[in-house]
Amino acid sequence: MTDDGGHEVGQDGGAREYRMEELARLAGITVRTLRFYRERKLIPPPRREGRIAWYDDHHLARLRTIAALLERGHTLTGIAELAEALDQGRDVADLLGVGTPTEEEPVRLTPEELAARFEGEVTPENLAAAMDLGYLGTDGDEIVHISRRLLDVSSALVREGIPLAEVLAAGERVREHADALAALFTDMILRHAPEEDLHRLRPLARSVVEAELSLALDRRISKRG
Repeated sequence: MTDDGGHEVGQDGGAREYRMEELARLAGITVRTLRFYRERKLIPPPRREGRIAWYDDHHLARLRTIAALLERGHTLTGIAELAEALDQGRDVADLLGVGTPTEEEPVRLTPEELAARFEGEVTPENLAAAMDLGYLGTDGDEIVHISRRLLDVSSALVREGIPLAEVLAAGERVREHADALAALFTDMILRHAPEEDLHRLRPLARSVVEAELSLALDRRISKRG
C-alpha cells in the first residue's frame, strides 16, 4: 500500500519505504552516490520485493549521518568503521535495566551530535571503548549515553585538551574503585538496615566519597605547590 506521495506505507500507517530515486532525493545525494554507499556497506541492504529495492527511514537517517560526518572531516573509511561499531553496540535496555533505580539521566544523541560533542575524537577505537565501558548503548538510529553528568564532564575534559582515549582509560580505573566503594557502603548499610533503605541512604555514601576525593585533591595540589 502507498500514501498520496507514492511512498510504501505499512498496514498500521507507520513505517515508510522509498524507492532508490526518492531516497537519494530526500538525502540530497545522487543515485550513483547511494549505490556507492551501499556497495561500501555504509548503509544496510534494502528490502527486496522482486526486482524492486525498498529503503526505509533507518536508511535515510544513516545517509544524513554520513553527510554530517563528512562535513566534519571524517573519511568514508572512518565512517564505515564507526557504523560497524554502532551496529555491534549493545542495546541501551541491556545497559540501563528496566526498573533499576538510578540518579543518572540518560542522554539520547544522533551520531553527528556525538561527533560534535567530541570534535575529532570520535574514532572507532574510542567508540568501542565507551561501549565496552557501558557508557554508550544504541536504540535504533540513536546513541544513548547512560549519564548526562559523565557525558558533560568527559566532553569538558576533551575541550580542555585531554584526549578522549585518556579520559576513557581514567573512567575504567575509576569504575574499579567505584565498584569497590559501592560494595563497602552496601555491605555496611545492610549490616544495620533493611535492603529497602539502600536507595534512601545512597546520598550519604556519595557525600562521603565526594568529600574524600575533594580532600585528596587538596593534598595533591598542596604537594605540587
